[in-house]
Amino acid sequence: MISLPEVEPHLTEEMAEEIFGLMLDGKVSDDDIARFLIALSERGETAAEITGAARALRARLIPIEAPDNAIDVCGTGGDGHHTLNVSTAVSLVVAACGVPVAKHGNRAASSKAGAADTLEALGLDMEAAGRTAEMTLREIGICFLFAANHHPAMRRIQPIRKRIGTRTIFNLMGPLSNPARVQNQLIGIARPAYVPIYAEAMARLGTRRSFIVSGDEGLDELSLAGGNELAEVVGHDFEMHRIDAAQAGLAHAPIEAIRGGDAEHNAAALRALLMGAPGPYRDAVLFNAAGALMVAGEVQSWTDGIEEAAEALDKGLAKALLDCWIAAAK
Repeated sequence: MISLPEVEPHLTEEMAEEIFGLMLDGKVSDDDIARFLIALSERGETAAEITGAARALRARLIPIEAPDNAIDVCGTGGDGHHTLNVSTAVSLVVAACGVPVAKHGNRAASSKAGAADTLEALGLDMEAAGRTAEMTLREIGICFLFAANHHPAMRRIQPIRKRIGTRTIFNLMGPLSNPARVQNQLIGIARPAYVPIYAEAMARLGTRRSFIVSGDEGLDELSLAGGNELAEVVGHDFEMHRIDAAQAGLAHAPIEAIRGGDAEHNAAALRALLMGAPGPYRDAVLFNAAGALMVAGEVQSWTDGIEEAAEALDKGLAKALLDCWIAAAK
């Protein structure tokens, strides 16, 4: 086994790519990986380190064919707020609006219910969803790219992440390594101060247009509770912005209003949402869906995005899409 260096000083992009390549290729012990990840998280990852790590993961993924306008909507996780699955619901709404969604996700690493856990509780056969991903993305406009299916190198890393139990750089790498190689993304991260750092990493990698967002209270999605940091990344450049719910015409609500539970609890809330249930969960989904629709070029403003997303819910389009997806993924 190869021993990893200390995390100080900061690693160059090339050094990070090499080190994470060694981890992913099984050439480093579990204990050494855990030590390195914890130390890196405590010190704080740089844009160069995130970029290099993402390049290592990208080089080892199993890709799929996807429409050029496909989008991903996801959070890095690890925010500790244990909210309902907002990005999963947003994916259904955005796909129902006609924008193909290549949803990249996993089971929970440090939360009670990840996207895969909740979708499975809703009735989606995760094994079949992975096998039919290209078909459902092409024909229905949505797929779930279960990280375990497309990142075989992550299989030995996942138990280490579970053991650590807190966010690590792997939370940051995942959204930058979508197997559909999407060029438009809405990514929520759990650390507001990290938005410009993460945006720089995405800009180094390049994107058509993406939003990196974080609620001021450390939520890994656009939050109703207060303000939000937002980086708009276009090509290899980015600009910072501020946005809150009131600017988008939505009411503020505390984090507790969208507190989630286990997969069954979250699935029940998502079903109610698709059936037209009002409240903060719906508003949080509308807020984030509007951001995703703007990134995709489907709408030009927050209010237009919220209106289109609300229509997809109120007309039952998002529910119908989920039903079709469950039926197709057999």
